[in-house]
Amino acid sequence: MWWWSKETVAVVTGGNRGIGLEICRQLAAHGVTVILTSRDPGAGLESIKFLSEVGLSLIYHQLDILDSSSINRFIEWLKENYGGLDILVNNAGINFNLGSDNSVENARKVVETNYYGTKSMIEAMIPLMKPSVVGARIVNVSSRLGRLNGRRNRISNAALREQLSDVESLSEELIDTALSTFLRQVDDGTWASGGWPQVYTDYSLSKLAVNAYTRLMARKLSDCREHEKIFVNCYCPGWVKTALTGYAGNNTVEEGADTGVWLALLSDQPITGKFFAERREINF
Repeated sequence: MWWWSKETVAVVTGGNRGIGLEICRQLAAHGVTVILTSRDPGAGLESIKFLSEVGLSLIYHQLDILDSSSINRFIEWLKENYGGLDILVNNAGINFNLGSDNSVENARKVVETNYYGTKSMIEAMIPLMKPSVVGARIVNVSSRLGRLNGRRNRISNAALREQLSDVESLSEELIDTALSTFLRQVDDGTWASGGWPQVYTDYSLSKLAVNAYTRLMARKLSDCREHEKIFVNCYCPGWVKTALTGYAGNNTVEEGADTGVWLALLSDQPITGKFFAERREINF
């Protein structure tokens, strides 16, 4: 039995293209009220028009996840018009490396957008998440590139890996310290020998931070009372043919969005603090 209806409100960040647009399309096709947001109003309204041409009606609102005043305007508008939300999909993200590139020229921007922007949205939206029997949902679009214990592309500092792996001792300070250490090394030119992931270092670390924060928030939110539960999970869409990968991926956007939509609408069990790919749980 479906738990959602037209009264169910989903907010999707970075919804104007790629996986974000496809998540909006699929959620709207399921009959959910979808608020598509993007930094650029022109691009967002164009996407709304595109979806209306295939018979789907969505709502648009401008939202820049790096701009606190933009987030505050969105909060007020959401409260006034919808009284809150049931589903938050944090999809907005950037990557400047393609192919075998591994430049850290934009590292600060990548970390600020992919991690701190996502964190700001979660902090801003939690008070607006509507109480319900099935619980509200937060889905963070992440990447296997940010796995702590993958065979490839992991942090070589075993002590830091251990700290980030232990959900009980995980803290915002620990995540912040790791990121600020990396960014400091970027600034002084020593990052290459810092033991960070070797592939798309800035992007991988930003997603590692998203994964860690997902587990941290799941732990913090586990104390919520019945009917005020909020479930937070992250997933890897795979290597998708979108602008983010220079259209070099091998997955379609439909495949890339599928697990995110599945997690947003999951009805039978209260899963939280987990990492998924292809609708299956994977290790952090």
